[in-house]
Amino acid sequence: MILNRQREVRVSPRALEQFLRRVKQELGIGKTDVTVCLVTEAEIAAMNEKYRGKRGPTDVLSFPAVDRKNALRNWRKPRRASQVGYLGDIAISPKTAKRYAKKNGRPVASELRVLMLHGVLHLIGFDHQADRGEMEKFEMKLRTKVGLA
Repeated sequence: MILNRQREVRVSPRALEQFLRRVKQELGIGKTDVTVCLVTEAEIAAMNEKYRGKRGPTDVLSFPAVDRKNALRNWRKPRRASQVGYLGDIAISPKTAKRYAKKNGRPVASELRVLMLHGVLHLIGFDHQADRGEMEKFEMKLRTKVGLA
């Protein structure tokens, strides 16, 4: 589900919803539920400070519904649809994403997709701050698969 609570950057929630479905399908978690909330810079800055102790806005934050270690271990095991449930929430600041898109030389729509993919990987237990590049390698392979390379 995509919720757009900001008006600073024009987005297509329908296109983002389609992309989210594709990502979940590629990861084999198509039956799971994820909420992506597009928020203002002020909202994401407040969340960043509250939950990460960092000042200022960031582009994406993930809030897994279950323990990260268990999420990654469980993601790797096949599960019945009835056991899948809710993965968690992702908050994205389109205004911050717009700045990064310009810096990275890609359209805002592509940057938002990159952030959604990144957020979903965190929800299933990847952590680029604690692994040895595992998340980054896997994310790059997925970007290619879903047309974000």
